[in-house]
Amino acid sequence: MKILVVYYSMYGHVLKLARAAAEGAQTVAGAEVVLRRVQELEANLPKLQASKHAQEVLARQQDIPIATMDDLRAADGVIFGTPTRFGNMCAQMKQYFDSAVDLWAQGALEGKPAGVMVSTATTHGGQETTCLTMMAPLLHLGMIIVGVPYSTPGMLHTEGRGGTPYGATTVAGGKNDLEPAPEDLEIARALGRRVAKIAQKLRG
Repeated sequence: MKILVVYYSMYGHVLKLARAAAEGAQTVAGAEVVLRRVQELEANLPKLQASKHAQEVLARQQDIPIATMDDLRAADGVIFGTPTRFGNMCAQMKQYFDSAVDLWAQGALEGKPAGVMVSTATTHGGQETTCLTMMAPLLHLGMIIVGVPYSTPGMLHTEGRGGTPYGATTVAGGKNDLEPAPEDLEIARALGRRVAKIAQKLRG
């Protein structure tokens, strides 16, 4: 049973959520976790090259292969991670979704469980809208959306951090200087476990 964790991360916050989700999925018996990053946009390269922080984060990802459509086709369950851009997924992740038209036409992803993870600069920066807008293409692809129930430890809180029923989230800070809270990473692990367990049940 293959669980794909596919993400985009410029400053490292979604990378940490992705690794946590992979850890959670790996705890499910029979799960083979595949970690992949989506392709960078050529237009964004000058910004990456101008940021020492982004360069350091990119260096930490060099051992993670670029995601392909074959990764998506082979997966029994998928977790998608993205920073938010104006209340929606980043263009790099959107490019990956847009490349799935052949899989959509073939119905290759129908019935597969999928969850989402999001990082925002601020506590009201679009965590929930990004999760929800990411779900639209998942529904078009016929996937089964997996959220995070409030029975999950760390979900019931009023702190300035992540954790939504729509997906695992975290706050990066306006200068990308915050680390994901331990509770945010635990929620990402819980999402990974949930997607893997549901994939296991669906495979029957």
